[in-house]
Amino acid sequence: MSSIEILLIGIGLSMDAFAVSVCKGLSVKKLSIKNILLCGVWFGGFQALMPFIGYCLGSTLSGLVDSIDHWIAFILLAFIGINMIKESFEEEKQNDDFSWKTMLMLAIATAIDALAVGVTFSFESINIFMAISIIGLTTFIIASAGVYIGHIFGNKYQQKAQITGGIILILIGIKILIEGLGII
Repeated sequence: MSSIEILLIGIGLSMDAFAVSVCKGLSVKKLSIKNILLCGVWFGGFQALMPFIGYCLGSTLSGLVDSIDHWIAFILLAFIGINMIKESFEEEKQNDDFSWKTMLMLAIATAIDALAVGVTFSFESINIFMAISIIGLTTFIIASAGVYIGHIFGNKYQQKAQITGGIILILIGIKILIEGLGII
């Protein structure tokens, strides 16, 4: 898997964090650098941590699923992508709380799909530390920007971001499946 593909996965995964960050930006009356950095660090950190955990879990099971790993990757990525698209049509609640408890729960909730992606990484020949660095940094930047964009523009872009992220994950899942089946 190339760095570009990992970057695209990072962008796709970060769309949930972007949507929540936009909501956070909407909810604050006066935006501060602290708010921007808090979202970036929480969301970027968990988007890096969860694929690593998934990779470790998947690596321990890889011998059992080598012949169907491309199907597992496709199903997981397609499921995550479809779920992101579905969630883009649901109404989000606004919450101006930046406490560690709130941010921890939001970071886990937005990164749970990254755990499944980490499992798929264990089936690929991939440098996991490079991958989680790219995903974490990408999410940090996108989530930080999301707070600012939310504060400035409102929820105009939230739904489009989640739909785009879902489509990206589905397309990468299809690519992994096609490669695994030997079509390309």
